[in-house]
Amino acid sequence: MSDLPEKTLNRSPAPRDGLPEALGDFGRTRVGLPVVLVAGPTGVGKTAFAVELARALGSEIVNADSMQVYRYMDIGTAKPTPWERSIVPHHLIDIVDPDEPFDAGDYLARARPVIATLHEAGKVPIVVGGTGLYLKVLTRGICAGAPGDPDVRRRLIEEERTLGLPALHERLRDVDPPLGARIHPNDRQRILRALEVFHHSGKPLSHWQRQHRFEDAPYRAFKIFLHRQREALYARINDRVDAMMAQGFLDEVRKLLAMGCGPGLKSMQSLGYRQLARHLRGEMSLEEAVNEIRRDTRRYAKRQLTWFRSDPEYRWFDAADTHGLVARIVRETPDLHDNRLR
Repeated sequence: MSDLPEKTLNRSPAPRDGLPEALGDFGRTRVGLPVVLVAGPTGVGKTAFAVELARALGSEIVNADSMQVYRYMDIGTAKPTPWERSIVPHHLIDIVDPDEPFDAGDYLARARPVIATLHEAGKVPIVVGGTGLYLKVLTRGICAGAPGDPDVRRRLIEEERTLGLPALHERLRDVDPPLGARIHPNDRQRILRALEVFHHSGKPLSHWQRQHRFEDAPYRAFKIFLHRQREALYARINDRVDAMMAQGFLDEVRKLLAMGCGPGLKSMQSLGYRQLARHLRGEMSLEEAVNEIRRDTRRYAKRQLTWFRSDPEYRWFDAADTHGLVARIVRETPDLHDNRLR
């Protein structure tokens, strides 16, 4: 799989970077009750920032990480610590077993009732995670009419291994020119999804999206994206992988395999779990597995940056000064800090 250009991690467009002179327009692009979305690449520091913000606002956190929904997968998914979960209530963590299917539609069905309950309690929900699709369906609805097929997806993954992702992106440009022009050549998940829909239904995904138009927008969303310079983010990713291994990540994977969670499960194909499972099957050394986890995590961070750059409503902030950011949000955004839903 090819990487995005290195400069991607350092680029932060000026129109979206930093707080405006006044925060009166922050989150006012839509009507409805407010929610705060906190996104960012893996390892950037979303959890610590969200906990601090939730404490300052007297609010609660709703998970939007596609892996933290699984029980028994704690270390490799970097779930909030017991201390963080004790001082701020967290929702939608540990809600399904690793062998249970769970997708964006399931997330939407679970998340909106939680958010409604928080609104009824007079609290502004803080939705935190790096799974861009979950955040998108939460704030824009889901294109439910676009059908998928697991068999088609598996065949496409095999084609990616033999032909490469650029060939699949070129095919997407042929079968769905509007979407092919919008999706970055390295955005693996969106390329596979678009081709899956086309090969299964015979109609391009852009057709289904035009039917839906993503106009189900019930919230006034305050969209925050945390970022760091490339070197700092890479160092944090490497340190986090080392910390996970020291905390017993390998034993966690060993226990999951003993529970019958095989490598074919969607949950076990995620970062870290698939590499350590391969090591336990004797397919690679532990050193090779850890190095691959570091590398693939960096690549995942790049794909996250690509995804969130496509949404101009996110404001980008340097994660090195999250304390100052929390203070400004509390001071200058009355829609949030006074706990009155307007």
